Amino acid sequence: MLRRCLLATIGLLASASILNAQTPPSPPPAATEQPVRESMEEPQVGDHWTYEVRDEITGDLKSTVTHTVTDVSATEIGIRLEILGKPGFGYQTYDRSWDIINNGAWRFTPNDGSGVRMPLAVGKSWSFKSSDSNSTAGVSLKRTGTSKVTAKENITTRAGTFEAYKIETSIEMRNTNDPTKKSQAELQVWYVPEINHWVKRTYVSRSYGRVRERSALEMIEYGRR
Repeated sequence: MLRRCLLATIGLLASASILNAQTPPSPPPAATEQPVRESMEEPQVGDHWTYEVRDEITGDLKSTVTHTVTDVSATEIGIRLEILGKPGFGYQTYDRSWDIINNGAWRFTPNDGSGVRMPLAVGKSWSFKSSDSNSTAGVSLKRTGTSKVTAKENITTRAGTFEAYKIETSIEMRNTNDPTKKSQAELQVWYVPEINHWVKRTYVSRSYGRVRERSALEMIEYGRR
């Protein structure tokens, strides 16, 4: 499968300072500063997010990939993928909830279910199902899964500190022609409403009860055109 759902969005800058009293009994705590983040609730052409992708089995950095919005319609968002150091581009099509519809190799009908369901709240859950087809490889799958918002927490990456919703997703995929051939996957996503994107995702896939892949991507930079 292509990236298995590879698959972050901006906040606000505040600075706080504490003034000393005229004769304080003890010095006040030091002032802290937080970076301001521009609001990016609605996607626009040129929005971009850069991630480091790591193999969590070996710990190796596998790639640095930038997602850039190429077009936005009422129902879809087009994304161009550029891997640092490699020529050419890849493309993905999402719906407006950040579910993948097409990632170049696979077509998901209606979508892959890996997106978000607004408004988010801790405890909210939803289910999904789709038909996945790879015409080049001649493979088709039936996908079912459930997602749940399990926490709202601060998460820090090289791009900054964000207040994110943690969404945990369980997925099962069965071969359409042979349902005994199946695989499972677990996806954890830290989604930030202020930037309308995820800042981190982890992915684990299993087949025949054994781990086949364990990866993570973490945002290191983001912005607008």
